Amino acid sequence: MPSLSPGSSASSSVWRDADFRRLWAGQTASQLGEHTTLVVLPLFAVLALDAGAGQLGALRAVGQVPILLISLLAGAWVDRWRARTVMVLTDAARAVALGAAAVAGLFGLLGLPALFVAAFTVGALSVLFDVAYQASLVRLVRRDQLLQGNSALEGSRSAAQIGGPALGGVLVSLLSAQVAAASGALFFAVSFMSLRRIRRAEAVPEHHERAPRVRHRIRDGLRFVAGHPLLRAVCLASAAFQFSFAATMTVYLLFLPRELHLSGATVGLALAATGPGALLGSVLAARLPGRYGHGVVLVSAAVLGNGALLWVPALHGSSAVTVAALLTVNFVFGAFGQLVNVTVVSVRQAVTPDGMQGRAAATITFVGMGSAPLGSLLGGFLAQGWGLRTSLLVTAAGMMLSPAVMAASPLVRLGRRLPL
Repeated sequence: MPSLSPGSSASSSVWRDADFRRLWAGQTASQLGEHTTLVVLPLFAVLALDAGAGQLGALRAVGQVPILLISLLAGAWVDRWRARTVMVLTDAARAVALGAAAVAGLFGLLGLPALFVAAFTVGALSVLFDVAYQASLVRLVRRDQLLQGNSALEGSRSAAQIGGPALGGVLVSLLSAQVAAASGALFFAVSFMSLRRIRRAEAVPEHHERAPRVRHRIRDGLRFVAGHPLLRAVCLASAAFQFSFAATMTVYLLFLPRELHLSGATVGLALAATGPGALLGSVLAARLPGRYGHGVVLVSAAVLGNGALLWVPALHGSSAVTVAALLTVNFVFGAFGQLVNVTVVSVRQAVTPDGMQGRAAATITFVGMGSAPLGSLLGGFLAQGWGLRTSLLVTAAGMMLSPAVMAASPLVRLGRRLPL
């Protein structure tokens, strides 16, 4: 299957759609804002406020805990409302929240308490946005275009991973946290302006006078995912990955500046290497599953991508060789991680009815990423007790649980065609 670039003739039916282009542009700007913020807040805490391992773990956990609190509600709401409306409102609110953080910084009030508030607010709004944009694609394109559409959208996520971490690291290191927070607000504002121009009426379920209560809709979503063998496996594999990845990243963000003595800009550059890798992964996701089978691609890519991080604890010093090794590891992790992500999202969308898309996405987010706050806290706890190098090795090894779960599930038996 050819790659999905704007000039590709094979993908012209997707890129010819003006509303799809607006969704693509808005999602790109939104993800760039998210990735910039995810790096800016922890780096500012470590470099400017001298936050310890426990404080950094708590800060990351606060930004992730909204997944547990509102993701299921978000799924029920998105299945009842226009995804465009949800995305536009959350973009506006995130721009205001980060703008307020920038103003607080100007008055010298951007301490750890303010960072906790900003992290929680942006995290909660991002949960709503992410559930809505996953449901929006199904309402814009045909089912046989899902893999291509997801490849395009995940390519935009790759662009965010290229620019966001590098920009965040440079702004915090060379300028100020206020400027970095303001840049995140600007990206969300751009996303707002692009998404509000989507004109197509979405095929959302009709509102009835006696619509099921929210708790009943949430229950139906949980039952659907739990009762579907493929989606149940996706949940378990996602939970294993997100828990271990959150723990790994907490230690990783301490390991790079304190153990390897890298500057904020260099840390941002190293993290940004996942972006070009993810861009490659998005292209591969439009080709490899249809050639080798979705199951084989899922398991193999998860092993290669997650396994790459096991090399990081072996690095020492801040030499050019160390930086090059970090760039290589993050590139490989980004490429194969993105390949897994696009393939999993396409499988989920293909086996889920239109009226259940938001709740299915939210349920998988709740079960999968809901474990991330605990992982972040564990990473901080291990870093304090075991040291950074040992903790990084242990948490990175834990990421191999995800491909093990997929290999033991029906996912591994998926063939070249999606189960439509």
